[in-house]
Amino acid sequence: MPSLSDVQAARTRVRDQLTLTPLTRSRTFEDLVRSRLHFKFENRHRTGSFKERGAINRLLHLTEEEKARGVITASAGNHAQAVAFHATRMGIPATVVMPETTPLIKVTNTRRHGAEVILHGQRFSEAIEESRRLEEERGLVMIHAYDDELVIAGQGTMGLEILEQLPEVDTVVIPLGGGGLIGGTALAVRSLKPDVRFVGVEVEAAPSAYRSRQEGQVVAIETSETLADGIAVKRVGDRTFPLIEEFVDEIVLVKEEPIARAILHLLEREKTVVEGAGAAGLAALISGRIQVEPDENVVAVLCGGNIDVNMLSRIIDRGLVDDGRLARLRITVRDRPGSLARLTDLVARAGANVLEVVHQRAFADISVGEVEIIMHLETRGRDHVEEILHLMANRGLEVVEVVRPSRPGY
Repeated sequence: MPSLSDVQAARTRVRDQLTLTPLTRSRTFEDLVRSRLHFKFENRHRTGSFKERGAINRLLHLTEEEKARGVITASAGNHAQAVAFHATRMGIPATVVMPETTPLIKVTNTRRHGAEVILHGQRFSEAIEESRRLEEERGLVMIHAYDDELVIAGQGTMGLEILEQLPEVDTVVIPLGGGGLIGGTALAVRSLKPDVRFVGVEVEAAPSAYRSRQEGQVVAIETSETLADGIAVKRVGDRTFPLIEEFVDEIVLVKEEPIARAILHLLEREKTVVEGAGAAGLAALISGRIQVEPDENVVAVLCGGNIDVNMLSRIIDRGLVDDGRLARLRITVRDRPGSLARLTDLVARAGANVLEVVHQRAFADISVGEVEIIMHLETRGRDHVEEILHLMANRGLEVVEVVRPSRPGY
């Protein structure tokens, strides 16, 4: 298990090769998170995530003979880009095995950074197995994404930065996948300031550390599709789990909907792009999964920003639905001239925007003298939707279905 001195040595080693990411207080979330909330912008690294910290530290330990042989890793994307970029910069051949489900932007960027990319399997665990096979077959050096003491020590350098940037920190919230970032960071911070609380956040679709803590040992799980693909690992690390057990106070789980909301809020309020995994910590805070006090200095780590633009578009739409600003109404009206015009006029007077209208007779379960209208509306939020429904009811319009969130929290 790495020590504080290992993290401090890594800090000295990588300091001049890393971007010092900002840590700033966010006042734009005071209505959602009742504490002194700060963000650590790990999405500002050159390859878009914290993974550079561990990758650089591990690469700098290679011998000349190992550099000549080349390195290999398995990654869902962020570690892949970090290894590819810095290995190429150092003149080291790099091979990266990625799951076939990896977002396109991560695959493209990894290739652009100079690595040979091999797509294999549907899950991260399958990519790891293939990388181990190629490691033996080609005689390459493995750079594990998280279960490596040098990688853990490199990730832990973030903790030293947090203490320098916010000495009065009380709680640190970190998305939890394999455990390298939270393990190294918690080790570093609590070795110097033992009373800091650490909370790890996993997505419900991939609760590997949560289940391992319940069992008291590392266990493998089955993962499901999730927006937070960067932390969707089947098995937490053998080296990281003891650190998690010793230094991490809580592990909480979040659903998909709060993650979509968090991505959308970060775009609108902080003007920053964060991927699903990177938004998990904020999602846990705004959905009430983590209890904080008004005078508490909380640091939420935005661990990555590599998100496919097509996925981002879908997440924005999903976030808008979750936030109540997109709604779909299915309305039955009499099949008479002007019915649709009166309906759209009512919506316009209510201040909503019609995005799409479907006007159907033959394929709806309605009487011959009726027509079904499906409207997609852009609104100000849940209260605005209720206001529109009230206006329609007063006009005698029958709304037979409303697709919108049933409650504000998850």
